[in-house]
Amino acid sequence: MKLIEFLKSVKTLMKVAKKPSREEFTVILKITFLGILVLGAIAFIVRFVALALQSI
Repeated sequence: MKLIEFLKSVKTLMKVAKKPSREEFTVILKITFLGILVLGAIAFIVRFVALALQSI
């Protein structure tokens, strides 16, 4: 019974979903890259501080 409900919801989702426009896609891409950049910077800072504390 759960499988049938899941397939119905997937069918409904496919009917409602649409392909993003070029502008929407570029905004999503910029936000994703910004998030990756922020997480990388935080990881770099944490690693740098950890190495600095180990050398003391």
